[in-house]
Amino acid sequence: MTLADGLAALGARTIRAVGSFGRAGLFFADLVLHVPAALRRFGLVVRQIHAIGNLSLVIILSSGLAVGFVLALQMYYALVTYGATESLGLIVNLSLVRELGPVVTALLFAGRAGTSLTAEIGLMKAGEQLAAMEMMAVDPRSRVLAPRFIGGVISMPLLAILFSAVGILGAWVVAVLLIGVDSGNFWSLMQSRVDVWRDVGNGVVKSFAFGVVCTAVALYQGHETEATPEGVAYATTRTVVVSSLSVLGIDFMLTALMFSTP
Repeated sequence: MTLADGLAALGARTIRAVGSFGRAGLFFADLVLHVPAALRRFGLVVRQIHAIGNLSLVIILSSGLAVGFVLALQMYYALVTYGATESLGLIVNLSLVRELGPVVTALLFAGRAGTSLTAEIGLMKAGEQLAAMEMMAVDPRSRVLAPRFIGGVISMPLLAILFSAVGILGAWVVAVLLIGVDSGNFWSLMQSRVDVWRDVGNGVVKSFAFGVVCTAVALYQGHETEATPEGVAYATTRTVVVSSLSVLGIDFMLTALMFSTP
């Protein structure tokens, strides 16, 4: 391959990447514009909250409990060296509500609910159900896509809160009941040092942003997939990859903005 061929291939890939970002931006803007119409059919939104949120509870709660167990053990082994085991509850709480709760919930959400949304929309496109709706003068974006978008955005912060709460409970079980840390110290520092708005509130804002990104990516990948079984399979894989990388990148930027000043 000559230098000219390499530059031509690089230019073609760059053009495709820019075009893909442009289509994604237009899709997201159009999706947001259809949110008010979807809210007028709130029954559809409630069904999507059940499908996206309630059906994800098992993996979210079990993962939160496991993370709380492991986090308590790891933090105890680190703190006991310096005689600071009374700070265990505080460190576990801040770790969960600031970072692990929103981020791990978003990654699990992308793997469970995101792939489900992509496969569902992709199969509807492959079966020409979306085209049939348009033929019947039914807008699929306000009838199919926007309710799922709202359901995902609402479900993500609630799931992240439950993840953090169960994780803190799991850490208490390990620290107090198994290791023998004083229960009063575990809860008192947590109550006095954790700020509701700065710590818990910023975690909720993070989970809301992750919900917007993960749900929009899942719907876009499903809507733009090739109408073949192979296309749907590739779209679900892209959903997990793009959502996960987006969550990690956005988490870094939000953390830098939220916690950079005392």
